[in-house]
Amino acid sequence: MTTATSPAVRAVSVTALLIGLGSLLGFVRDLLLGTTFGADAGTDAFLVAWTIPETAAPLLIEGAMAFVLVPLFSRAVEAGDDPRALVSSTLPYLCLALAALSAVAAAGAPWLVGLLAPGIPRADLAADCMRVASVTILTFGLAGYLSAALRSHQTFAPPAAIYVAYNLGIIVCLWSLRDQGAYGAAVGVAVGGAGMVLVQAPAFVRRFGPPRRPTCGVPLPLAAFLPIAIFTLARQSQVFIERFVGSSLPEGSISHLNYAQKIAQVPMVLSLIVATVTFPDLARAVAAGDGAQARRRLVGDLVAASAIVLPATAALLVCAPDVVAVLLRYGAFTEADTAATARIMQVYTLGLLGQAVVGVVCRTYFCGPRASWYPALAMAAGLVATAVLARPEWGVTGLAAANAAGITLTGVVLLAGLRRRVVALPLRDAATPIGALLLAAAAGAGAGWATRPLLAGLPQPVTLGLTGAAIAAAFCAVAALAGATTTLAEITRSIRTRGRG
Repeated sequence: MTTATSPAVRAVSVTALLIGLGSLLGFVRDLLLGTTFGADAGTDAFLVAWTIPETAAPLLIEGAMAFVLVPLFSRAVEAGDDPRALVSSTLPYLCLALAALSAVAAAGAPWLVGLLAPGIPRADLAADCMRVASVTILTFGLAGYLSAALRSHQTFAPPAAIYVAYNLGIIVCLWSLRDQGAYGAAVGVAVGGAGMVLVQAPAFVRRFGPPRRPTCGVPLPLAAFLPIAIFTLARQSQVFIERFVGSSLPEGSISHLNYAQKIAQVPMVLSLIVATVTFPDLARAVAAGDGAQARRRLVGDLVAASAIVLPATAALLVCAPDVVAVLLRYGAFTEADTAATARIMQVYTLGLLGQAVVGVVCRTYFCGPRASWYPALAMAAGLVATAVLARPEWGVTGLAAANAAGITLTGVVLLAGLRRRVVALPLRDAATPIGALLLAAAAGAGAGWATRPLLAGLPQPVTLGLTGAAIAAAFCAVAALAGATTTLAEITRSIRTRGRG
């Protein structure tokens, strides 16, 4: 007999599949960008312009927009309110505000380029690319709104498909407009942003139907949005620091940082799949004052995220040169570019657990009707650490280390504040299984380093596959011996029984 658990399992599975496909297409996108344009002044110019969508995405899709709207829609569902009235009360005003912001960003593109990367050689190209990319403020905002509304009503496939649409748009334009150089990539970003909206629009229309006149005004909770927005912008400011300092380093430094970060962050994105699916449940538990359920959900999300990100950390530490070579070392992407990107990526990976912890824990602070300012303060502390450590004389690896140190500090501060501000989380409930996973990751890294000398002379894809298998085997064996697999099995059961009762 079909149980009540199947929708939750399907939600996680479909979300994982589509996010994985989106990440794969992101690899193809970066591969095409690297092999077509390499790491030169033109690519640096495009990446400075890409700061606009890179900032808009966490702010308007998975970050602030979701943290405000998912609880808002979830509370409307619990209260039995008509969701179409909520949409009619919020969406038109949001569209006007986003369109105005897009226009302001496009008009101020030269000034923004000078602010973000004052030493960049191709400032004119960066400004042209930024004008085109500014439309993503509107499209990302609409995509984030549709995603939040659909997830709150237990529709997960279209929101999970947005990065498939986004990366497909960029890939098509990169290939078809390659004669336009980096400007063609900027057009692709604009096209991909529109695709994010279009891939969700049919499901949104089916779920919410024609808009209704609201029975009462339900404005967007700007007072709740402000602390979330500042937290998200502070988190994204780590990239601003990298671009600012990197613009004074040798040509291609910004490109190397970007490629390394894009690859290293894939495990972090995948690690947050469960937390993304369970966020509406967490919001309802916190809003209802159900501390026990909120604690169970939070511990489960933390351990599940760690179980993904820690073995990936071990693999990237050991295999970074092979990963970068297999993915990017073609065409205009040289051997020197490969070596520089791999060194940066190995340093970035040291902050992956911190990234995952921040991504999971910050949601808890934003579940109530009034968002907390504490995450913004925690992120400010991490940003200060990043700014102090990001010294030009330490080069690009120093920038990566500053990023990892800053986000790790933020994760520690967020965990420390949970008990007094949101959920009385006994840290040992999460620390014990995560500690076991850390031990397993260390064992996996050791097995990987020991294996590499035995594989000398083999083709890099073969070396990568065999080293990865050794890391995975050691990780799983130690995790089982330390009891972490039992905890993961319990978390899986909790996901499968989500919604029962």
